[in-house]
Amino acid sequence: MNIVEAKSVLASELSRYRKRSYAELLALIGQPETFERVSQSGTIYQIEMEVFFDDDSRTSTLRVSGAIDDGGLRAFSPLCDDFLIAPDGSFVGE
Repeated sequence: MNIVEAKSVLASELSRYRKRSYAELLALIGQPETFERVSQSGTIYQIEMEVFFDDDSRTSTLRVSGAIDDGGLRAFSPLCDDFLIAPDGSFVGE
């Protein structure tokens, strides 16, 4: 898997989620989304996006997590990235 390309594809998908409001993301808890994207090189990447509370105490901070692989051996250890969003819509840790 081309790591640089995969990171770029995943960053693009995370960017789409960053544009959503906290309320929209909250509604996605428990509903992981899996889909495919074709990169400029023609590689087919499988992406899974999931929204969940950041910790067990339910602080209301949401973590939006994305994982990407090319269907090969990397599927056992996908490349991952995420971001945190607070109820006021601010991004935590940025």
